[in-house]
Amino acid sequence: MKAQILSATLFAAFSGVLSAADPQLLNLLPPDAKIVAGVNVEQAKGTQFGQYVLNQVQSHDAEMQKLITLTGFDPRRDVREVLVASDGNMQSKIGLGLAKGTFDVGRITAAATAHGAITENYNGVTILTEPKGKDGIAFLDSTTVAAGDVASVKGAIDRRSIAQPLPAALMVKINQWSNAQDAWGISTVPPTSFFPTTKDAPPNPIMSATTSVQSAAGGVKFGANVVFTGEAMTDTAQNATTLGDLVKFMINLAQMQGPQNAEVKALANSVTVNASGTVLKISASLPQDTFTKMLEPAKKNTPNLHPAPATRR
Repeated sequence: MKAQILSATLFAAFSGVLSAADPQLLNLLPPDAKIVAGVNVEQAKGTQFGQYVLNQVQSHDAEMQKLITLTGFDPRRDVREVLVASDGNMQSKIGLGLAKGTFDVGRITAAATAHGAITENYNGVTILTEPKGKDGIAFLDSTTVAAGDVASVKGAIDRRSIAQPLPAALMVKINQWSNAQDAWGISTVPPTSFFPTTKDAPPNPIMSATTSVQSAAGGVKFGANVVFTGEAMTDTAQNATTLGDLVKFMINLAQMQGPQNAEVKALANSVTVNASGTVLKISASLPQDTFTKMLEPAKKNTPNLHPAPATRR
């Protein structure tokens, strides 16, 4: 159990937190990737809002604090860049996470094995796995780590010497979004494939409206303003317009909450929706202070995992 918790915590750390995506990491991605995401941690550290977000990452997680104590590794400080990829089959495997940073490989390996992790040598690289052998982590060198299901990790190790390029169309999208955004995500498969419907499920108008979406992408740019940008490619121009109308309707509902929540109203007022042919584009912008205020309620509702000791009278 301890090994599973430590492995899960390490994977979350490497996957939770790019300028253009690093070519070396891109070469390690699986050629059948359908979903790719990344975050430019270095760029985020240079903004007030980025620092706020990074400071919230696992700040109340006891296992994360334990990880830092055991290994000296702090993802908020030591990770520079992350790429996460999946073939879209999330029900059978978790995919692959890749990170660039500074890693004390010996210390991390010792801590993992001391808590029950199993080691496996694969093509000259040590893979740390949880006892069931399903998920693992491998340090390709002192600055590069791969994490995910063992098959995906082994694939990344193999691609160090045998390049298997991503589809050209996906590479164009990755270059476009990773150059323009600090945090971004791309899906070349319909979003509805992530949420398979059950036979007796009640009608969901939002899910029904998104069935026309064939691919999507989005990103966030940090700065004095936090700027959100997204686009969805639909099967027909009419469906792009219909989806845009639904988004506008939801924005109008949010604006009606203005007297109760000024931040939500400000966000709703900043949203622009534009359908051009089969592509729907959405953008929004908020001052970083305003967006931080929107996150405060969620922060206050987070359980305190480290309660203060009782004061003696």
